[in-house]
Parts: sequence; structure tokens; C-alpha cells
Amino acid sequence: MKASQIRELSAEELSEKLEDLKQELFNLRFQNAVNQLENTARLKAVKKDIARIKTILREAELAQQ
Repeated sequence: MKASQIRELSAEELSEKLEDLKQELFNLRFQNAVNQLENTARLKAVKKDIARIKTILREAELAQQ
């Protein structure tokens, strides 16, 4: 997911998306631990998406002050 796409979402949608990604990351880590994960690159992609969302939420928070 690109930052430009994330910026178009509302704060509620971002929070919802963040929770979904955290759950996906948990599941991917679990699959990796039991050697069932086929696409290990997905771990890195999900972590980056989480970081992007957190960054944009923080930018919005600072913009309101």
C-alpha cells in the first residue's frame, strides 16, 4: 500500500487498517515459526505498511496541534 493511498483514508479507516495489519503480522509470524510460511517477503511488507500508517496518523495528530 502506498503512502498516497493511505493519506486518502480517514482516521477511523486508518485505525481499522492498522489493527488488520497487526493481526496479519501476528498470523504471519506464527506461520513462520511453524515453517508453514511460503512468502517470507510478506512479513517485511506488512511491517512497512504498519510503519506507514503509524507515521501518517502521527503527522495528522501533529497537524491538529
